[in-house]
This record gives sequence, C-alpha cells and structure tokens, in this order.
Amino acid sequence: MHSAPKPKEIFDKAAAEGKRRLDQSLAALLATGFIAGFTIIFGSTAQALIHSAAQPQFGEFASVLGALGFATGVVFLIIGRAELFNENFFDPIATAFEGKERDIPRRMARLWVFTFVLNIVGGTILILVLSVEGALHEGARQSIASMALELANRDPLATFARSIIGGALVALLSFLVIAAQSQGARAMMAFAVGFMLALGPFEHVVVSTLHMLFGVFIGADLAAQHLAKVAAISLAGNLVGGIGLVTLSHAAQALAEDGG
Repeated sequence: MHSAPKPKEIFDKAAAEGKRRLDQSLAALLATGFIAGFTIIFGSTAQALIHSAAQPQFGEFASVLGALGFATGVVFLIIGRAELFNENFFDPIATAFEGKERDIPRRMARLWVFTFVLNIVGGTILILVLSVEGALHEGARQSIASMALELANRDPLATFARSIIGGALVALLSFLVIAAQSQGARAMMAFAVGFMLALGPFEHVVVSTLHMLFGVFIGADLAAQHLAKVAAISLAGNLVGGIGLVTLSHAAQALAEDGG
C-alpha cells in the first residue's frame, strides 16, 4: 500500500505539470480549452434537468440533487484532461516558484488568455445547440434562466465572497488531483468539488459567464453589462481565492518542508 505523497512531492509534480501546460503547442492549448468549455455545459445542463424534474416533489432539496448533476461535468473535465481557466492557477505558479523556467509571465498570460477565451467559445457553441426550441424541456429552460437571473441580481460583495470560495475550491482540486494515486480517487475528488461549487453556488468565472450566456440565449432578461459585471467580480474573487488562499499557501508549505 502506497503512503500518501508529502506536500513537497505534490508541489514538485504540480510544477512538472505546470511546465507541460506552459509548453503546450497552440493547437493543444486551443483543443483542451475548447473541450473544457463544452464539457462543463454538460454538467450545467444535467443540473438544470435534475433540478427542474425534482423541484415539484422535493422543493428546495432539488438544488442539492441538481448539484449532483453538475458534479458529473467536473468529473468529465478532470478525467478527460481538459482545462478550465482556473485550473491553470496552481500548476503553472508552482512551476514559477521552482525558478527554473524563463519567460514565465508571458507564457502564463498566453495560457490563461487562450484557455479563458476557448472555454467561453466551446461552451457557447454547445449552448447554442441546447438553446434550440425543443432541445430542452420548458422546466429545464426555466431553471437555467432562473440561475442566470440570480447571478445577475446578487449583491456584488456576495458575488465576490462566493468567487473567493469558488477559486479556492478549483485550485484545491488541482492540488488534490496531483496528489491522487488513481483515476478513481481523481474522479471522486472532482465530483466532490463540483458538488460543492454548484451547491453554494460558489462562482467560477467561466461557469458563471456560461450560465448567464445560457440564460441570454433562452430568453432571460439580461444585458451585456450584467455579464461583464459578474465576470469581472468572479475573476477578481477567483484570483484571490485560487492564488492567494490556496496556491501560495501550498507553495509556502512545500518550501518550508524543503527547507526543513
């Protein structure tokens, strides 16, 4: 039976994975970002379908059941090795901490910008397909519109706080996936984090932006400024939670162990 890896060992593996991500060809980067975008929409769609089917009988508990549906999308994402924008916080920053690579800021900016844009493009294409009249039943469409309006109308400070937690959860998932020693363990951790993200709900800039775009395409009364506001606040909170709370804490832990 294998012993659990030490924090420094996990951090070294994360740095190696970060180098791989930073060194990806443009074609590989575009493909993984695009796939992640439409993969996460499968989870959002499952969430809406389950929520709308369960609500008449289970009331508020339908949100819990819907969160289980969303979690499947995160499992698809992790096991399929696609990459959401926030997933690229922990590993590349671990690479930067090692200090062995050159031109890290430019390469990291390239990774983040392309991943974010392709996440949105990939998700939007599947949203367009699912927005066709009759592709989803009316209950699911109403559930999606309701989630989008809730995001748009939430207090900005609450959105920021939820985004900090969302960023921390996704960065923690990156750490746990590196630490895991089997595909089954990775799937379980992805499911748990996906469930918590949806249950909160805790904001993830890509997921929140795509949720709102989904609402727009099925007729929710949202304007461009609603999307821009939520995306900007979610991004800021994700950076604080993903980099400030989780990534830097694990970096300090690994460096302290190395020094000891």
